[in-house]
Amino acid sequence: QGTRDHPPAQVALRDRLFATVVACFKRHGAAAIDTPVLELRETLMGKYGDNSKLIYELQDQGGELLALRYDLTVPFARYLAMNKITNIKRYHIAKVYRRDNPAMTRGRYREFYQCDFDIAGQFDPMIPDAECLKIVHEILSELQLGDFLIKVNDRRILNGVFAICGIPESKFITMCSTVDKLDKMPWKDVKNEMVGEKGLSPEAADRIGQYVQLHGGLELIEQLLQDPKLSQNKLAKEGLGDMKLLFEYLTLFGITGKISFDLSLARGLDYYTGVIFEAVLLQQENDHVEEPVSVGSVAGGGRYDGLVGMFDPKGRKVPCVGVSIGIERIFSILEHRVKTSGEKVRTTETQVLVATPQKHLLSARLKLISELWDAGIKAEMMYKKDPKLLKQLQYCEDMGIPLVAIIGGQELTDGVVKLRDVATREEVRM
Repeated sequence: QGTRDHPPAQVALRDRLFATVVACFKRHGAAAIDTPVLELRETLMGKYGDNSKLIYELQDQGGELLALRYDLTVPFARYLAMNKITNIKRYHIAKVYRRDNPAMTRGRYREFYQCDFDIAGQFDPMIPDAECLKIVHEILSELQLGDFLIKVNDRRILNGVFAICGIPESKFITMCSTVDKLDKMPWKDVKNEMVGEKGLSPEAADRIGQYVQLHGGLELIEQLLQDPKLSQNKLAKEGLGDMKLLFEYLTLFGITGKISFDLSLARGLDYYTGVIFEAVLLQQENDHVEEPVSVGSVAGGGRYDGLVGMFDPKGRKVPCVGVSIGIERIFSILEHRVKTSGEKVRTTETQVLVATPQKHLLSARLKLISELWDAGIKAEMMYKKDPKLLKQLQYCEDMGIPLVAIIGGQELTDGVVKLRDVATREEVRM
């Protein structure tokens, strides 16, 4: 049904992943918030483009019509508007729900975690946007997932392209959804969808094609700023001006080597208003291939300056920019890596096992373990009155517990404890 149970080893691995991501968010000064799993149906509807059909709607229970949250961005915007917050840097890690066709092997589920970082507030252009990209770069570098590329575009540039190609404004959003498929299918199929399903003329589609297949860096931005048609469009000109500024800041952060200004990037969600970005992992197929191939998106985000205003009775806007880390897909990659390497993931944090080598020493174990717990030490013992020493040592091996505190008759007489290192089998009396 598109959901799954997580056994201890998976939870331990996931917690390790969360810890890396949260440490990065905190390093950048973010505070954590939480919002309910349930939202009013009307809060969510009309915010996700063609994907609104994937929202889980709940039956009317004699009150308001509710739905399960689809992402963490719309609830965040609702939270800002309700609480009249105009300035916050926040992160949120929680489960979201989509009535999607699950594809377990690719990390696609109906219930899954999202992991968001957002900056809300009125600031000078592109400074928060650059920081969001820096965060993506930091997280993907730290997790060592392999080579990656962060594609960047701007909704205003895209809308400018549509406008100069003669597309009516009513079709901009649906065009975005089609252009967004360029990373998954060739231009000829995208063009067929534009003409066949969306009713464009083949000439208009070709005009769009000349732009949306371009990608590069600062030099491409400069080139488009000189483009006779595009530079006449107010929206596109604004977007290109900001994109140039963004690349200047990213140069100062030293990360432009992993950034590509890509006009095919559209991100199908309705609420984006400015810069949009997506990080993909790359795979070198073999040495003869010039272009590395993308193996899927692992982060995405952008600027959404109009969303909070939708929830404010007076329509007051709060500019926002944010990023969502594709935690489930990254988790699938890490899980696969652990499996193939044969690495054993520790599921507990126990530091020491309290063991006895002879019978009738349960009370000694209980006294010692109680002292350890009271001292804040993570300790365990076997729940048998007289367990065999071999069994106790084997348990340490299985669970990755590094130390055993052995207390036998001789140790009790001498008032000491024998501490054994499980890996090296060295023992000291203390």
